[in-house]
Amino acid sequence: MPNCKTVIPYAGTKDQEDRLRKVIEEHKGQPGATMPVLQAAQEIFGYLPEEVQIMVAEGLDVPLSEVYGVASFYAQFALNPKGRYQISVCLGTACYVKGAADVLEAVQTKLGIGPGGITPDGRFSLDACRCIGACGLAPVMMINEDVYGRLTPGQVGPILDQYMKE
Repeated sequence: MPNCKTVIPYAGTKDQEDRLRKVIEEHKGQPGATMPVLQAAQEIFGYLPEEVQIMVAEGLDVPLSEVYGVASFYAQFALNPKGRYQISVCLGTACYVKGAADVLEAVQTKLGIGPGGITPDGRFSLDACRCIGACGLAPVMMINEDVYGRLTPGQVGPILDQYMKE
């Protein structure tokens, strides 16, 4: 089984950091500032790496544990970068019963990453989710907005090959 994550080093720019500092200044001292600052940070950086969480904690003068707690609790926040092609494999009950774990394993094997991971070239990221809402098509995988249903592990490679050509 591939390792769970491929670590992509922090690559924030000075411009991004300056934009975040401005947002922090606008919210500093306000009750409940952590949430709107993290939302802005996610818009600026695309996800919330540890370095960004530290900037938010220090800028708002709140514990890093509070910032991490908010960032890790709400599904709207991503702690890992997302690829150009964001793959979600549904592991909800209907999908799981119909073989979603094997579909997920096929994706992991093909890309060499696990859930929460991103390929070294930044092209693909992989997540397992609870429900896509297409239970009648179980097992289901989404790549960005494209839905693939009634999947077998053997279909995964050819589907991913199409995206690799783009």
